[in-house]
Amino acid sequence: MRIIQTDGIGKAVYDSLMEINFVLPNDVKEKIGNQIEIEESARAKSILAKIEENYLLSETKRIPLCQDTGMVVVFLEIGQGVLLEGDYIEDVINRNVAKAYMDGYLRKSIVSPLIRKNTKDNTPAIVHYNIVPGDEVKISVVIKGFGSENMSRMILLKPSDGLDGVLDFVVDAVKKAGPNPCPPIILGVGIGGTIEKAALMAKHALLRELDSVNEDEEARKIEETLMKRVNSLNIGPMGMGGNTTALGVHVEMFPTHIAGLPVVVNINCHSSRHKEIVL
Repeated sequence: MRIIQTDGIGKAVYDSLMEINFVLPNDVKEKIGNQIEIEESARAKSILAKIEENYLLSETKRIPLCQDTGMVVVFLEIGQGVLLEGDYIEDVINRNVAKAYMDGYLRKSIVSPLIRKNTKDNTPAIVHYNIVPGDEVKISVVIKGFGSENMSRMILLKPSDGLDGVLDFVVDAVKKAGPNPCPPIILGVGIGGTIEKAALMAKHALLRELDSVNEDEEARKIEETLMKRVNSLNIGPMGMGGNTTALGVHVEMFPTHIAGLPVVVNINCHSSRHKEIVL
């Protein structure tokens, strides 16, 4: 049994937020740079270059990548051989989220759902738990802006709709989203399970590194097909046309019931702000 202090997890969350609000992950930087080279539209090239300029200024001048500093989502993969010691983990996480948003002078965007009263410190965060083998804790911190989150969609297809129904639904979701999620986008797609399982898979899929190879061959083929179809929509960077609508498509699947075919699309903007730390 390995003891891990919850304060250490809280610090990892704080450090992650103080980085990812200002520094874009390297895989996204590289992908944008590659797309500038191969994009066919001059206007799209220019917009991608402005996106590149924006993230360089953000990093050097310590200005948030986006004015929407998002809602914090934390995925915790806790090894079965770990004993957490200290204050309750969600209290610790929320204290560190609040501290990061105060210290970083970041916009506080979290409100009660109906009265719309601001919590004033960007808490509470959303925390997902998963018990896994081993004696480590993997902490994945995501900042999700709602320009893209609002464009996410879910559906319960009929089993007879099959793969074509899944593909058409995902492409239609991107088409209807248009410029709203600040393309080029990253698509997380959850297929199977129940509706909440599909939604969780779609959000978790956004954590995968761009251009990484899906271990599931069927899911990999779906990703390749969707990437081609989405980038042929001519939405392009910031909705101004071009063949760079998506930087990546990531699919997660899970067995489902004989009577169902749940599908969830979670769209992320090009400012894909996330970080993973293992304790």
